[in-house]
Amino acid sequence: MSTGATVWLTGLPSAGKTTIAHALAERLRGAGRRVEVLDGDEIREFLSAGLGFSREDRHTNVQRIGFVAELLASHGVLVLVPVIAPYTDSREAVRKRHQAQGTGYVEVHVATPVDVCSVRDVKGLYARQAAGELSGLTGVDDPYEVPEDPDLRIETQDRAVEESAAAVWALLAERGLVTGDALAREARERGPAGDAPAATGPQATATSERSRRGGGEARERGTAGDAPAATGPQATATSERSRRGGGEARERGTA
Repeated sequence: MSTGATVWLTGLPSAGKTTIAHALAERLRGAGRRVEVLDGDEIREFLSAGLGFSREDRHTNVQRIGFVAELLASHGVLVLVPVIAPYTDSREAVRKRHQAQGTGYVEVHVATPVDVCSVRDVKGLYARQAAGELSGLTGVDDPYEVPEDPDLRIETQDRAVEESAAAVWALLAERGLVTGDALAREARERGPAGDAPAATGPQATATSERSRRGGGEARERGTAGDAPAATGPQATATSERSRRGGGEARERGTA
């Protein structure tokens, strides 16, 4: 059985966490790995429906996600978790759960600056906060505690999605989580032209903090619970789930 692990991508709303996670998942599946992406909005709807967005509720939500992630990872799944969770103590608790179970954990800080995130504004959260329709937006009027020692830090504003996903792939290969068989299978799938994004591309801002010190044990941290508390009318939900009544969590843009 392949070795599983949790890869937690933390960062501000619209930093690019989910986009990177899905790009990486596609590449990993193409290489024959079992992969799950734990979407924060889906977790809010199906696992944490009764929780709000206080610090305590966000912490509880993160621990629930961490429990599910560790369970899947312990059975050989690579679990990608693009969830913000701004609080250090919540991330540390998830890391310690994985450590106690002997399950691999990788923390990736998607360190896109807030001014870039506010321009992207995928779900319109920054615009609503500026209009006074929403409060508690992580990184604006609610704290985001930046990871001090992530396994990888990526600034997405100067690189393509494929480059960011390739940086995470390179870290997983370094940790032995992408094996030679997976690498060979990907090479066969992509053909001799070698059109896969280079996993050893520029690493100036997307380099492993530990790799620069010669590698080391994966930091087992997580993030979540960064959804702001809406104070005005809810914006029109666009997803199918939102139309079925699960739009609040998706609109808030966080788990």
